[in-house]
Amino acid sequence: MSNSLIEELQWRGMIHDMMPGTDEQLNKEMTTGYVGFDPTADSLHIGNLVPVMLLVHLQRAGHKPVALVGGATGLVGDPSGKSAERPLLDIEALNHNLNSQKKQLQKFLRFDDSENSAQIVNNYDWFKDIGFLEFIRDTGKHITVNYMMSKDSVKNRLEGGMSFTEFTYQLVQGYDFYHLYQNLDCKLQMGGSDQWGNIVTGTELIRRKVQGEAFAMTAPLVKKADGTKFGKSEGGNVWLDPERTSPYKFYQYWLNTSDEDAANFIKVFTLLPKEEIEALEKEHAEAPHMRILQKALAEDVTRRVHSEEDLQTAIKASNILFGKSTTEDLASLNESTLLSVFEGVPQVEVSKAEINAAENYIDLLSEVTQGIIFKSKGEARRMLQGGGVSINKNKIEDMNAKPEFSLLQNKYFLVQKGKKNYYLVVVQ
Repeated sequence: MSNSLIEELQWRGMIHDMMPGTDEQLNKEMTTGYVGFDPTADSLHIGNLVPVMLLVHLQRAGHKPVALVGGATGLVGDPSGKSAERPLLDIEALNHNLNSQKKQLQKFLRFDDSENSAQIVNNYDWFKDIGFLEFIRDTGKHITVNYMMSKDSVKNRLEGGMSFTEFTYQLVQGYDFYHLYQNLDCKLQMGGSDQWGNIVTGTELIRRKVQGEAFAMTAPLVKKADGTKFGKSEGGNVWLDPERTSPYKFYQYWLNTSDEDAANFIKVFTLLPKEEIEALEKEHAEAPHMRILQKALAEDVTRRVHSEEDLQTAIKASNILFGKSTTEDLASLNESTLLSVFEGVPQVEVSKAEINAAENYIDLLSEVTQGIIFKSKGEARRMLQGGGVSINKNKIEDMNAKPEFSLLQNKYFLVQKGKKNYYLVVVQ
């Protein structure tokens, strides 16, 4: 049953470490496996997609995926891979974040009545009833300080100082695995390679507390070929929430990846089969300027994270700046996409009355728009004569005519001069 799972993850480059016996366990029976998510924000970002994809592959291979949202661990903060302690959240903020993340996970995993339906659990549900003394007596005594000190996540932080809270984090995460092992017969934990130490503490706790056998598997942390951090754009994290990162910007992020990264990312972030990816790679190698891999990657991920409709809007929006597009394409964009596409282009505000008072296009594009588009009437006249100016993608044929055009979203119009210069006029 799962030979295919390990093989699948291996050719996709998604296995970093794996505990001996994991493959045999997956072949033996339907296995419950979990991944923990940190609820420090009300949206997952694309860095979280790697562990999400581990759960997706697990479910596709016939096993049962569990997503653990860390309501309790979010109150403590995980030191792995961090150089500073995180801010701690209150319960209300945490619950808001958890509910938002749950909705996002439901787009990837199958939640139904089947045997291997996905499940979401919150570790606050079991930790809220455990007292401190009870925890250090029943759990703390099974793991030695030497064992905890040997972990990279601890070693790397000791010199700069590490709070007791952070030091105990691996015990808390280890207890999660033990709890799920006892209550859901969960035998596998997966995560990013920086989680290996915490995961193995869980398998060790299960072994020492109840003589049970559990398994661990991690995926490499995704890096970009140029060494810069994956999942960040100039504006910070690339989020799955369309309010935080518009589908257009999300699509652009994947479209703008380098050839080397696209060949890696298409295996990790899409479910396209091996033959199809190999065919795309071959096609890409013959005509790299067509960016075939990037387009396939951007389309697949945008469709799955957002929707077919959002993908089509993002493609239309991209064509407005970089390709042949029509007035209809432009008019079909909603306001947030329109502003997202033209973020950074010069903007100018005018009133409806000023537009109505303009005698002709020359006046409109010089005086009325405050010299932002054309500094003088003479400059406007020269460019308009050459036919190099359009409003909302319609070329201005008669520069002496009284301006007439529909506003986009009832309050904008787009002026384009030459091939690449855009101006967004906001009508008040």
